Amino acid sequence: MFDLGTALDRAVKTWSVVHTPFLSPDRLVQALSTLEQRVDVQGLAWGGYPQAERGRLAIAPRELNLEEQRPPLALVRITGNFLFDPATYSDFEQAIATAGLEEGDYGDVILLGERGAQVILIPEKVPTLQEGLKQVRTVPITVASCPWSELAVAPPQVKSFSTVEASLRLDAVASAGFGVSRSKMSEWISQGLVRVNWQIVQQPRHLLKVNDLVAIRGRGRLLVQEIQKTKKDRYRIQMERRR
Repeated sequence: MFDLGTALDRAVKTWSVVHTPFLSPDRLVQALSTLEQRVDVQGLAWGGYPQAERGRLAIAPRELNLEEQRPPLALVRITGNFLFDPATYSDFEQAIATAGLEEGDYGDVILLGERGAQVILIPEKVPTLQEGLKQVRTVPITVASCPWSELAVAPPQVKSFSTVEASLRLDAVASAGFGVSRSKMSEWISQGLVRVNWQIVQQPRHLLKVNDLVAIRGRGRLLVQEIQKTKKDRYRIQMERRR
């Protein structure tokens, strides 16, 4: 089990850069917040691409230069024919765990549709995945290292817009922000696919507020920037979507 305090102490005592396992988005935010309050250490988060959700931290004394000290990462491709047996994020994650990797060993899983997926992981764990992962769902697969130039992620896109809604319910605001029907958004929320400030929220009636961040894996993030009440008691909501 990763302990941030132990990593901080090690960085100070050894006067070196310490790399953490992969951390979930909420733990990354908490760790960076802790580092900001320290005067003796600093941290740099990296998950392989700018909008990555899961990432590793490089931790070092303030006096050391972290600009060229990103945590080392590897990219692999899981290839198989998923045309007749599509696999979800959860399917790949369960298969990766069965192969012997722990949650901190790998970062984002990037779906490639019927072709498989890409996975970002700690370089030392590549052989373990190659040896242990032979199948995802019913599909036989192969695992091979992949050059970063083939990372199947588009450059980050940012869009600012506003919407007027009758309420601040999560299903209403998020459906407008992500451009899907309210019923589909309610379904995703109930399935645990939607996170608010990196915490899973399964209540469509959850009320949003300014600075709340709504994230759906594979679809980006939505930041609530401003809320104004209209004369007709509706809500004009300014938002920013990143993906």
